[in-house]
Amino acid sequence: MTTDFNQHDTLISHDFERPVLPSGLNVLTILTFIGSALQLIGGLFNFYNSQKIFEQKDKMIAQMNSGEMPAFAKSLMGDPAHFEELATKSFENRLPILIITLVAAALCIVGALQMRQLKKQGYLLYVIGELLPFLSMVLFIGLFSMSGVGFMVGAGITLIFIVLYTTYRKNLVY
Repeated sequence: MTTDFNQHDTLISHDFERPVLPSGLNVLTILTFIGSALQLIGGLFNFYNSQKIFEQKDKMIAQMNSGEMPAFAKSLMGDPAHFEELATKSFENRLPILIITLVAAALCIVGALQMRQLKKQGYLLYVIGELLPFLSMVLFIGLFSMSGVGFMVGAGITLIFIVLYTTYRKNLVY
């Protein structure tokens, strides 16, 4: 009776092949790194310029009401009454807003890195990182901060990315 040891000891090459990162997920994560870098820059910019905006808010409101300001700029700033409160609360809460912005960007970066390694937990970290800034806006500034074209564009991009990442969840295997 002879036993063929090679039959059981042979390693099949496909047993060790790792799943490949889909090209769409690769592009999404690269765009996430770029967006997170912009978020970090924007957060630092807002932190350092919040006092200047707070000090010049009356002048800016006067420009909004006088018609000197182009319509697209007015739409980005929202209602003049809300802009005053936005500038005040943004200045008063600039440090917690900066901290949340930095944490959110870090979560998005770590989540994207993990999704590049096809780890499922990366998706959750990414989604939390994307939604955290909206929560901080409501907590530290108020619901009126969710008005205007700037908010709509940001929320739209966030929603698109979350939906796109959701379509690639099936590729996350670890």
